[in-house]
Amino acid sequence: MTDIALREKAKAYLQLCYRELNKEDLFEERWLKVQSSIDEKGTYELLDFELDYGTKVAWRNSNKCIGRLFWRSMEVFDKRALDSIDDIFDVLFEHIDFATNGGNIRSTITVFNAHKGIRIWNPQLLGFAGYRQEDGSIVGDPKHVEFTEECVKLGWEPKMGPFDILPLLVQIEGRKVQWREIPKEIIKLVPIEHPSIKAINDLKLKWYSTPIISNMTLEVGGIKFMAAPFNGWYMGTEIGARNLADEDRYNLLPLVAEKMGLNLHDKNSLWKDRALIELNQAVLYSFRKAGVKIIDHNSASKQFMQFMRQEEKEGRNVTANWSWIVPPVSGSTMEVFHTEMHDIIKSPNYFYQEDAWV
Repeated sequence: MTDIALREKAKAYLQLCYRELNKEDLFEERWLKVQSSIDEKGTYELLDFELDYGTKVAWRNSNKCIGRLFWRSMEVFDKRALDSIDDIFDVLFEHIDFATNGGNIRSTITVFNAHKGIRIWNPQLLGFAGYRQEDGSIVGDPKHVEFTEECVKLGWEPKMGPFDILPLLVQIEGRKVQWREIPKEIIKLVPIEHPSIKAINDLKLKWYSTPIISNMTLEVGGIKFMAAPFNGWYMGTEIGARNLADEDRYNLLPLVAEKMGLNLHDKNSLWKDRALIELNQAVLYSFRKAGVKIIDHNSASKQFMQFMRQEEKEGRNVTANWSWIVPPVSGSTMEVFHTEMHDIIKSPNYFYQEDAWV
C-alpha cells in the first residue's frame, strides 16, 4: 500500500472512529501524529481503543455475516506485542478456551502484530482433518484435504477418523512453519443425535462448538493484520445444511435419508428436503442438550432485520451479500429473503487470504 493510500485509509477510519466515539476534539492532534509517523516510517500504530473499535466496525461491515446485531459486544485481545512462536500458540489456545467458555460461546478476536509477518495456516482454529483414500474417496472433511496433507508433511500423525481435530500451524515471516496439537481439554465436541429418529444416531456424527475463523486479514485504517482469529457462535444451518450436508463436504443427506427409510429413487418424495430438515433439527437439539450456544436460522434472520433497523436509525446503510445472508433452509419464509441488499465493501473489514502453503 502506498503512503497516499495508507493516509486516505487512516484518515477515513480515524475520522469515523473519533466521531462515533465522541472524541472529535482529539482528532486533529492525533491525525498530525499519524501523518508524521507515516512520513517517517511508512506506517503507524493504532492506539488500543482505535484497534478495539476497528475490529468491531469490521464486523459491522462484514457483508456475509448474518449475526452482526451484536457487533459492539466482541471481546478484543490485543496481542500485538508478541513475537515468540510459543507465546502465539499459548494465546491461540487461550482464545479457544475463552471463546468456548464451557459452551456459553463468547464473540472474541485476538489480534497479533501486523508487521512481523505472522500467519495462521488453519482456515479455522478448530477443524476436522480430511484424508484422501487410494480409490479417490475421502474420510473426514473434504474441505481440509490439502491442509491435512500439509500437516502430515510437517510431521503430524494422521488418525484416519472422520472427525479428527487438526493441529494448529503458525508461521512467522522468515522462519519455518511450526505446529502444535490443541490440548484436548479445551476442545468441546458435540455428539449429534436426533430427539426422535434414533437411527440417525447410528451415524455417530459430531461437530466442534466454536467456529473461530483464522484465514482472514483484518484491515483497520489501512493497517493489515494477517493474524486476527475471530469467532461468533454457530447458526444451526452452517453445520446441518452446509458442513454435514453439502456434496463437497460430508455429503450426509443420502445416509440420513436411508436411516429415515426414505426412497432415494423417488424425486417426488423430497427425500433431500426431509433429510435436511431432520439433520438440522438434530444439530439444534444436540447443541442445546450439550449446553453449547447456537442459534436457529429463523431467529438469526429476525436479528439481522433488527440490526438493519438499528443501523438505519444511526444513519448508516447496511451492506450485505444476499446469497450469504439468506439461510440455506426455508429462505423464502423469512424477511431477509424479500429484502434488497447492496454488496458494497466498506472499510474496516475482514478479507480472505490465499492459502499460506500455496
